[in-house]
Amino acid sequence: MPTDVEMVLAAIRGRRSIRAYEERPLDEETVTAIIDAGVHAPTALGLQPWRFIVVRKRGLMKQISDYCKPILCTMLEGATDETSAGFRDLLSREDFEIFYGAPVLVLVLGDEKNPYSIYDCTLCAGTMMLAAHAMGIGSCWIGSAGPVAGNSELMRALEVPAGYEIIAPLIFGYPGERPEMPVRSRPGITWV
Repeated sequence: MPTDVEMVLAAIRGRRSIRAYEERPLDEETVTAIIDAGVHAPTALGLQPWRFIVVRKRGLMKQISDYCKPILCTMLEGATDETSAGFRDLLSREDFEIFYGAPVLVLVLGDEKNPYSIYDCTLCAGTMMLAAHAMGIGSCWIGSAGPVAGNSELMRALEVPAGYEIIAPLIFGYPGERPEMPVRSRPGITWV
């Protein structure tokens, strides 16, 4: 029987960004459990500056994707590296959706008045992704959804409350792929 330490390390090492999902929906109980794991993340001064919006409306997710794609293409103009060029080509495809067909988008929002919101909400998001993996649920942080903050109509549709900003757009669903472990470079470590 694996120890708690072994199970936690296995979750950390086994989690992958999932970009293909089964068409099965995620039930409310599972999504709530993932969010509950996130709120157990460390937070500066215990202030817990987060709120969450759960999006299951496919039409709204498509609207966000359609809004963000041309902005991202413009941002990537002139990029010469292979990864950026490949992503720009993907974004230009009409059938591509930045949420990869995931059934759920969870927006982790941070209190704009709290100077630690970005750090706290990032820790929350990472904890949610690890918890999801441990539950057999795939996830991916969709930084490509960031431009939605510039569209007041979509922000109203998402019901983002005044005084909060989107820190982490995360998708969740049953994995439709099992990516291999990417090559990890040796970290630079300085011991002082």
